[in-house]
Amino acid sequence: MEQIRHFFEAQVPLSDADWNIFRERLTSRVFTAKSCVLSLGQVENHLSFIERGMVRYFVPGDEHEMTFGFSFEGEFMSAYDSFLTKMPSGYSIETLGETKLWRISYEGLQEVYRLSDAGERIGRCAAEGLFLKKAKRELALLQQTAEERYLDLFVDRPELFQQIPLKYLASYIGVTPQALSRIRKRIVQRRVL
Repeated sequence: MEQIRHFFEAQVPLSDADWNIFRERLTSRVFTAKSCVLSLGQVENHLSFIERGMVRYFVPGDEHEMTFGFSFEGEFMSAYDSFLTKMPSGYSIETLGETKLWRISYEGLQEVYRLSDAGERIGRCAAEGLFLKKAKRELALLQQTAEERYLDLFVDRPELFQQIPLKYLASYIGVTPQALSRIRKRIVQRRVL
């Protein structure tokens, strides 16, 4: 839990009283690898902080799933659109390894907002972080080739390549696993020459 406080205090000064208001509304939950955190059609009722582990966001399909995001240790995760609107989620979230989350419910977060000015700033920081991640992803899909998205991902998140199956990475950058293999081969060939 101290990891969360340090994360918040890097952005917003927190008094002990403000921290206690927030801390009292947090619950922890550990998920095993490949566990469903939220299923397609469920309403998201939590904003979560990942103490350890990682999750992927995906749209299930009969033949193919479409992975469109990841969240990692030290980041917030949520089906945030469902969390805000209280409408069923259009996607699923699953863990990729054992994952420990610190969660606050929608109602708990509203209480924090009412009781603490620092809580408002924390909520805004979490929302802004989720928005920036989404905007960066959308722009990459619109402006970059699959190879450029792969290379950017490699620079931004090299740990992905050791921890996440290639089929999820291929889906994330918008190509088939076979196309990803060709991209990787071209990159290796260029580095050798």
